[in-house]
Amino acid sequence: MSSITNHLPTAELQALDAAHHMHPFTTNNELAAKGARIITRAKGIYLTDSDGNEILDAMAGLWCVNLGYGRPEMGKVAARQMDELPFYNTFFMTSHVPAIALAAKLAELAPGDLNHVFFAGSGSEANDTNLRMVRTYWAQKGQPEKSHFISRNNAYHGSTVGAGSLGGMTYMHEQGGLPIPGIHHINQPDWWSEGAESNDRDFGLARAKELEAKILELGADKVAAFIAEPVQGAGGVVVPPATYWPEIQRICKKHDVLLIADEVICGFGRTGNWFGSQTMGITPDIMTIAKGLSSGYAPIGGSIVSDKIAEVINACEFNHGYTYSGHPVCAAVALENLRIMEEESIVEHVRDVAAPALADELTMLNEHPLVGGVNVSGLMASLPLTPHKESRARFAGNKGDVGFICRENCFANNLIMRHVGDRMIISPPLVITPEELKEFGKRAKKALDATYATLKEKDMLKAEA
Repeated sequence: MSSITNHLPTAELQALDAAHHMHPFTTNNELAAKGARIITRAKGIYLTDSDGNEILDAMAGLWCVNLGYGRPEMGKVAARQMDELPFYNTFFMTSHVPAIALAAKLAELAPGDLNHVFFAGSGSEANDTNLRMVRTYWAQKGQPEKSHFISRNNAYHGSTVGAGSLGGMTYMHEQGGLPIPGIHHINQPDWWSEGAESNDRDFGLARAKELEAKILELGADKVAAFIAEPVQGAGGVVVPPATYWPEIQRICKKHDVLLIADEVICGFGRTGNWFGSQTMGITPDIMTIAKGLSSGYAPIGGSIVSDKIAEVINACEFNHGYTYSGHPVCAAVALENLRIMEEESIVEHVRDVAAPALADELTMLNEHPLVGGVNVSGLMASLPLTPHKESRARFAGNKGDVGFICRENCFANNLIMRHVGDRMIISPPLVITPEELKEFGKRAKKALDATYATLKEKDMLKAEA
């Protein structure tokens, strides 16, 4: 079968999917028994499935469809580039116009002296690049032993061997022999879940100082870099206390440790600035980018690198790269994405219109008996679910059971809101309007109400002992 139209019945599509398609982060046998939801079309912030249901996508695909779905300009640019130059690599002393133009544009947008771009196909690949580039940087400077990386527990930096090791999710490390040597993890700055009786300012400082303790434990002459997301996304939208990032920056500078800001989720407007580093007031040596770079319309990622690192790397032969680094079609699509974002003032829309409107909806949802608080930065947020607001207690039973029930109620109500453990995660397209956010609020409340009713019925409104 060379092609499949949307006119096949849903059951047949589900059967074909189960027979041949292996899904990421999925127990595929369980999905086969249930049947995948088949998405056939999308426009704006809405998806349509094979049964004709219109679904409000409050996750922007996978944190990435910043411009919303169905922008015809993107397809036209891709088609034009395919006609002109569908592919050529950037190996062998060769370049092409889309890669050159995109690198120059990113240097213009990125803060500080982040003026150089090494392209990849995804954020995972870009973080693998960062591992090799940073270690090469220190080796070229005569310090090859300065090779250790520090990351955070519950961080997500991708799922390749290198990027999965940089991440701090133990359930990923349990498969495939991760983490690889030379990677260490400290605690995350999650005050809501782990702050106990402390105030958030003291907690933020204490968690930042864990970085210095780890550097001193390993030896500053051994530590190459610290990597972290400005706001942890897949870890549950963990917005650090205001005291956290300034102290992290100070510690990195004091001990000559490079700072890598993983901007795969936070970059390109998500937090109300072009980059999350600007929102948090930090100056990284490298920024990892992907997702919003093309609004998910084409697979592309990269590392934006400071002058001091590029000066060293450019003086040697860096034996690293990907066939599709700076793919001309993907680069052209990314350029068009950035053009639209600038011309339509998307970042300003997030900051001045959409983020305040989302905050209003979250304030109302925070009154729900299941919601224990709100973590929010721009247009990314999470609602931690709890049986007891005042103590921020966890539910008895398996972590994530309640979040899964709520997610299923969202799906039943034609709303995509992801769960991470027992937190509900929100990351809508950046073009979302206040009216559409009100609709999100209605559907989210309906899902929370249904979840609360289920928990009462099943006697699951109990706190962990």
